[in-house]
Amino acid sequence: MKNTRSNKHEPFGFLKKSKIHKQLYTVYILAVLLPVTLIGIFLVGNTLGLLTSYYGDLLESDNLRVRTILFEITTQVYNISEELSFNKEVLSILTGSYASEQDLMEAVNQSASSIDNYLYNYTEIAQLEIYCDNPNFYDYKQYHKVDSTIMETDWYQKASTQASIFWTEMEIIDQYDNQYWNLCLVRKIPLVGSNYNAVLVIRLSDNYLKARINSQEYRICVSVDKGSVFFATDRADYGKPQMVEIDYEQNYFQYTGNREIDHKTCFLNMSTLHLYQSDSRIYICTINDKSYGKIIGIIRICLLIISMALVFPAILIHFFTGYFTKRIGVLRHVMHQASNEDYEFEEIVRGQDEISEAFADLEVMVQKIKEKDARMYEALLNEQALINEQQRMEFKMLASQINPHFLYNTLETIRMKAYTAGDKEAATAIKLLGKSMRYVLENNGTALTKLKSELDHIEIYMKIQKLRFGDKFDYQFQIEDGIDVEACMTLPLLLQPIVENAILHGLEEKESDGLVMICIERVPSVETQTDTCIRISVSDNGCGMDNKAVEQLRGNIEQKNPERKTSIGLYNINQRVKLCYGELYGITIETEQNQGTTIILLLPEKTDRMYSDRK
Repeated sequence: MKNTRSNKHEPFGFLKKSKIHKQLYTVYILAVLLPVTLIGIFLVGNTLGLLTSYYGDLLESDNLRVRTILFEITTQVYNISEELSFNKEVLSILTGSYASEQDLMEAVNQSASSIDNYLYNYTEIAQLEIYCDNPNFYDYKQYHKVDSTIMETDWYQKASTQASIFWTEMEIIDQYDNQYWNLCLVRKIPLVGSNYNAVLVIRLSDNYLKARINSQEYRICVSVDKGSVFFATDRADYGKPQMVEIDYEQNYFQYTGNREIDHKTCFLNMSTLHLYQSDSRIYICTINDKSYGKIIGIIRICLLIISMALVFPAILIHFFTGYFTKRIGVLRHVMHQASNEDYEFEEIVRGQDEISEAFADLEVMVQKIKEKDARMYEALLNEQALINEQQRMEFKMLASQINPHFLYNTLETIRMKAYTAGDKEAATAIKLLGKSMRYVLENNGTALTKLKSELDHIEIYMKIQKLRFGDKFDYQFQIEDGIDVEACMTLPLLLQPIVENAILHGLEEKESDGLVMICIERVPSVETQTDTCIRISVSDNGCGMDNKAVEQLRGNIEQKNPERKTSIGLYNINQRVKLCYGELYGITIETEQNQGTTIILLLPEKTDRMYSDRK
């Protein structure tokens, strides 16, 4: 009697619907896998956020350090420019009139506040230059007369038209074609009461900036206004655009994020420095190309720990489950084998309990079944052996009724004589017959042949029959696109009896306009959903058959009658196909009175394994 009691009040009643090992795995999933996974995701996400924030803060802190140093240096340089711009001796030298270069040299050397002192006392200054368009001026030390080259520079034109100072990067190419960039302060020196213009250029020392700014941990790029990088910890970055596209319309541009630089993911922090008493802005980009790798390493360690926390309990649960369920699983497996008529057990149940006793009873039952099956199988083998031997004998009778070698050689001799005598029609007929016999000779004793070879043989046979019947009939081949008749294999000498039946019987009552159509198409497999079959249809437009004649022909094809003289060829074909490929394949007939007859031959497209192998 079926148990109808409800399990709704029993704890974990839903587990009873699954097998024991699935129940244990379900408990593992609910008690270990889900909690550890959720907690691990939270911890990994939180750790990732903390590490990203930590390295971001360090990067921002270093960016602030660089910004503070640059502000200090630029402010100091601005103060020096203030002193020089309003120095009376400097102004006197710039507005003086000199008859010769010697006069200028004497005036500069007698100056108490020599510009050389600034170069000696301030290591942040690499070069200090004053340009003046006084026509009575010469080049000496830091003083330079403005020539056409200087006058055309952007920085000189800008300085000449504005009173405020500005900063810009300047490029220098030495005698060895090495390029160098420096940050330079440019300002106009007011020459009161004079029509002359003077411009002060203070070039900062790149070495000094490296000594103050360089970092072993971070990569730094510094640019001014819309210019290129004038200072970088990596020499390759000089003269290039900044790593981040800058919005120059913003008064204070700032960016924090990550970018892929040189095929590495890097953290970036960019900030803007407004220079003292100037509209110029310095953009400082600090790059950390190591933090991302460190974060990934830490995350991987966390994931490894979480994985270990999941894997080790899973292994224990696995072996624990196997310990209790292995013997039951073995018993169920051998019972399933027995239910599928597989009696060769590779596993046995050991022990002295109820499970081993059940297995012993199963072995006794299986032994009795095997004895009965052995007797039945022996009888089937004997019967099948007789059928196979009979089919081989019939095939040999069809293919070897005459000596093919002798006949082919004789036909070739007759053909040559006919051709020499001028009877080309007879020569053609003999040639076709010879090709037909060659095909029979080549396939005598072979198991498979190409579908194309079989079709070529049928075409030769058709041509021979047309020589015999003249215009009584014609034939056509239709092959579906995609079917490779060179690759498809079939049994030899299958189609000729079918075509012969269509010509001799299907078109028997037609005097003219007869048509035999041979169609080859691909259809779904009768065995599996993934494979396909080849369907060969041989149709005629003859008078067809009534229901009684059709049923009689189908019976002749399916059942052998030694006394019958007709339909032997179709019977042999049907039996050969079924013996080779199985009962699902073979010949079917479709016909209607006065509508012609179609004989359909169904073959598997893949014939690499015969039916006997699959059994």
